Amino acid sequence: MNVLKKSINFLCLLTLSFTAAAQNDFCGIKNTSFKEGEQLTFKVYYNMLNIWVPAGTAIFNTKLENLNGRKVYHMTGDGQTLKSYEWFYKVRDLYETYIDMETMLPAKFVRNVNEGGLKFDHLVTFDRAKNQATSKTGTYKVPACVQDVLSTIYYARNIDYSKYKPGDKIPFSMFLDDKVYNLYIRYLGKERISTHYGTFNTIKIAPLLIEGTIFSGGEKMRVWVADDANHLPVRVESPILIGNITVDMIDAKNLRNPLSSLIRKK
Repeated sequence: MNVLKKSINFLCLLTLSFTAAAQNDFCGIKNTSFKEGEQLTFKVYYNMLNIWVPAGTAIFNTKLENLNGRKVYHMTGDGQTLKSYEWFYKVRDLYETYIDMETMLPAKFVRNVNEGGLKFDHLVTFDRAKNQATSKTGTYKVPACVQDVLSTIYYARNIDYSKYKPGDKIPFSMFLDDKVYNLYIRYLGKERISTHYGTFNTIKIAPLLIEGTIFSGGEKMRVWVADDANHLPVRVESPILIGNITVDMIDAKNLRNPLSSLIRKK
């Protein structure tokens, strides 16, 4: 059950692993990678001995809305297990972030989790003038340009990776579960890979997790980002107790830029 549970808790895996943005870049960055109406679909596979078993799906949508008199991007990440697994372990996870269109910083974060019958919800609002984050449990001091777990994905897509050399560490901070985590990733260079969607030219990164945080895995996790102006996460891989998990992008709609990194579609 532990292996299966890890294989289908894919939304957290995807959001926590694709967090690649320099802290200095968190302030003042401009959006050039996504637009209103974008929809990305991912499928999670459990892979052992080259046997691929579909376990779940995740869909990410982007809308343009108003929040407290300001225009925001409202992103949702909706993850769930396939029906064939629900008799054993059912997942229904919904993540939401509201990113200020001008500053590209999150103003609000919502998480509703239903995993194996365990349900909880989490709401965070950010006061950027006071550098504070407020949840149901209290108000916390946060760095000026801190992100939430979902907004980091979209923020990272606007990073200029050409500034980095293979091996460079790229630090950032994230607010999750009423704590600030100072994390970083390692830029590994470029690589051509084949996924369930097609063959891509990609940027390869490995999350480096700070000792003492709740996260584990060191540099074992790998993320491949489309090497074009969209910077889509096209694959995430992580080993588990037996085998490994692969999260592949299987559909992309209403992209802001041409998907020029795609060499050949399956």
